[in-house]
Amino acid sequence: MYLFGASGHGKVVIDIVKSSIKDIEIEAVYDDNPKDKIIADLPVFKANATILDDVNLLWLISIGNNKFRKIVSEKIKGKFLKAIHHRAVIGIFSEIGEGTVVMANAVINSNAKIGKHCVINSGAIVEHDCVINDFSHISPNSALAGGVIIGEGTHIGIGACVIQGIKIGKWCTIGAGTVVIRDIPDGATVVGNPGRIIK
Repeated sequence: MYLFGASGHGKVVIDIVKSSIKDIEIEAVYDDNPKDKIIADLPVFKANATILDDVNLLWLISIGNNKFRKIVSEKIKGKFLKAIHHRAVIGIFSEIGEGTVVMANAVINSNAKIGKHCVINSGAIVEHDCVINDFSHISPNSALAGGVIIGEGTHIGIGACVIQGIKIGKWCTIGAGTVVIRDIPDGATVVGNPGRIIK
């Protein structure tokens, strides 16, 4: 398989693949603007149309930024895998979409539905019946109570909490440590306890 994205987030994805996916090896890492020739002992190359257009290749996008992850996903013609750290806890009735990465100590409970190309970061908790739409990022140690809906491309900041049954719109930013107690419209930036819309 191949990764796209040679950054700090890429290093974490490499670690997950190497420690948790035993039957697949990473051949190389590609990037639009590579700053280094090596990342975590893997060669880094500048992306080109030939490799991106090959429908037979297996990929993971190792970019933390939600918008860039979506842009890159539209360039790649191959198949996307998912990577789940062996120390994550996944409910047997949960669903996880292609291209999604689940990091160490994350918990995804019963009947949660995680979309494509999401990041469920270290120690994040996604409770029962949550719906996380494509290209979202649930940051380390954040917690979503039961039945929360997260719109496409939304970023839940480190240590944020969302009470049960809340709906957060598309492409929102929920700041670090924010406590969300009411629904949030598309495109909003929310901070504080209780969370308030500042943009």
